Amino acid sequence: MSDAVSPGRAVALRVIQRVGEGAYADRAFAAEARRARLDARERAFGMRLAYGAVQRSRTLDWMIDRVVDRPSGLEAPVREVLRLGAYQLVFLDGVAVPAAVDQSVRQARGLRGSRARRSARAGLVNGVLRSLAGDADALARELADEPAGVRFSLPDWIVAGLEASLGADAEGVMAALNEPAESAIRWNPLRGPREQVEEALPGGAWRRDDLIPEAYVLEAPFAIEDSMIWQEGRAMAQSRASMLPARILAPEPGERILDLCAAPGAKTTHLAALSEGRAEIVAVELHASRAAALERVAERMGARVEVVVGDGRQVELDGGFDAVLVDPPCTGVGVLAARPDARWKRRPEALAPLVELQRALLRRALELVRPGGRVVYSTCTLLSAENEEVVAASGADEEAIDGEYDAFAAGGALRTLPGRDGTDGFYVARLRR
Repeated sequence: MSDAVSPGRAVALRVIQRVGEGAYADRAFAAEARRARLDARERAFGMRLAYGAVQRSRTLDWMIDRVVDRPSGLEAPVREVLRLGAYQLVFLDGVAVPAAVDQSVRQARGLRGSRARRSARAGLVNGVLRSLAGDADALARELADEPAGVRFSLPDWIVAGLEASLGADAEGVMAALNEPAESAIRWNPLRGPREQVEEALPGGAWRRDDLIPEAYVLEAPFAIEDSMIWQEGRAMAQSRASMLPARILAPEPGERILDLCAAPGAKTTHLAALSEGRAEIVAVELHASRAAALERVAERMGARVEVVVGDGRQVELDGGFDAVLVDPPCTGVGVLAARPDARWKRRPEALAPLVELQRALLRRALELVRPGGRVVYSTCTLLSAENEEVVAASGADEEAIDGEYDAFAAGGALRTLPGRDGTDGFYVARLRR
């Protein structure tokens, strides 16, 4: 009997194992998928498995522990195999129960150890997954009565923050954070017409966005970083929500623009594109290595940018900027769908220092913008402590963002919600000095 495991499942297990060792899921998957030379279909399947099993680990562990005799005695490698198998059984449509169980048993048998130990692991995995498959309806009923953190596989502090910040919208957001993230790219007009990008995309499996003309939403797998349009700087991966800050800042040719927290460069190069490459753009980045990477991104995208290495709170800069973008470090609660392990890496004690940093960066932006100039404050979090409260603490006049963006209105600012809006969770406010 063959012990062959499908390529996507094999990569997914290696990613889960690496995340357990401290790796970032997205980087681990990119490396493992490239090493395994996955085709588009297996790549999409493997990513869904790996990301889903990491995201849903709290819920999956709750299920596994219901049917294992001694949960505390379960070996970590076996638990990882079980998470992957349970995810396929419970949360992934289109995978037959026999296939999910059989492939998981093969993965358990492939773990290191003596022949007898590998056989025992395979038997355990077989029994647990068959029990889960047989008790699926009962487990679903029990799960519905569990706290939100168990149901949506989130740390309790994030649940509490979302409920306090979003009220009735919180549950929809928490559910969406466990679904695949939006796949979108941004066309870069500085490197040529959009037709060259469209010709490279999967035929018929994309659509343009009504509000953001440069945005393309992809409806089929597409490894953009392996494509010529990426290498030539014609397009880059970026969610539609992430395109809103530069759109709201609305840079004009001839203006002096400051991006105060610039790396990795998606928003910086977007500012350059929107200003037709004719604005003076200064991009500040704290870390030298990230600043160097930002310079490479700008060069590839044909964006004329001056990169300054330093702390945005105190780095020496000549003031009088026409507009400043502040996109500071944050908890990233709005992009947990795209960063599967982030929910488990973030700690509640990190929130207060982040808020202090965000407030200081916004204060500095208001000092550097000219009188009457505009400042856009944006984050990829949905916690009010990092959004509305930071803006209020600045004491600056908030300018209402309305018109075509009314669907995202949150007071005078904008807020996109995963699930409701089909993109990442972002907050964007515009202020005047």
